Amino acid sequence: MNKILAGLFSGLMAVFLPACDGINMAKLKPGISTVQDVREIMGPPTMEWQDADGTLTWEYPRTPQGIVNYMIEFGPDKVLREIRQVLTEENFGKVHAGMSREDVRRLLGQPAHELYFPLKKEHVWDWKTKVDAGMDWYFNVHFDESWRVLRTSTNFVAGG
Repeated sequence: MNKILAGLFSGLMAVFLPACDGINMAKLKPGISTVQDVREIMGPPTMEWQDADGTLTWEYPRTPQGIVNYMIEFGPDKVLREIRQVLTEENFGKVHAGMSREDVRRLLGQPAHELYFPLKKEHVWDWKTKVDAGMDWYFNVHFDESWRVLRTSTNFVAGG
């Protein structure tokens, strides 16, 4: 019974969160909305980056159940410049051997899962990328013990 309820809840969340995001995102206007507006509508970010030029980027992940992660960028004037959904094939293609975990986090946002495989001495982060015919698809980034990217891979989990 608990498995059924968990499946139902995760299915509802997968439908509900994107709908809420769509409503909330529609309220945000690049060039007009401010940092304060975004915080009131979206809540606090899970991560924040400040660049030397004054650009500010906030992270809003929808993992582990969702298949999107948002990065919201503000100019030095604290006015919204751009909202990006970062879990894209283009961004997955930018991940390469030698990248740091910080670079990967900034590119793709918070992972859905973080695993460690002691025999291989690998850390693996994954992001759900799509739900298709009862399968959850994941993009994986494999790190060595010094948190440098070794490789990427994809997999699916049936009955997701």
